[in-house]
Amino acid sequence: MAMRWIHEVTPTWDDDKARIVGDAPAGIFDGRLGEMSRGALVAAEWWRVEDEGRTVGFGWLDVVWGDAEILLATAPDARERGVGTFIIEHLVVEARARGLRYVYNLVQPNHPEAERVTTWLRERGFEEARDGRLRRGVSAQGSSN
Repeated sequence: MAMRWIHEVTPTWDDDKARIVGDAPAGIFDGRLGEMSRGALVAAEWWRVEDEGRTVGFGWLDVVWGDAEILLATAPDARERGVGTFIIEHLVVEARARGLRYVYNLVQPNHPEAERVTTWLRERGFEEARDGRLRRGVSAQGSSN
């Protein structure tokens, strides 16, 4: 697997986003994403992951008050192959390059695999903050929260 991290300069809703993000089970992402029209601009800063020319995942940063909410999505047939970890590590680098302090994710209570995803994020250096978000420091030294 030779994954590539590709910044989308002007991200728009496309067939790959619809397949990977829009078709995700209810409770994982904001349901409005699945209602987007092809070609519509999408909020935040997006990257796609390609493996052998095929899009296998997306990561995005949404900067709020000096920290970044991160979201990621992996194609169902690419799971358990390191794509999610690849995305997380690249999002941390992107956040650090922007001078941000933390990246965070909030696993929704109605997420169909909330416990599994929370455990997965903790295994990748995320810690629960007082407000329920899972966050990870992005300082040059690494992971201090």
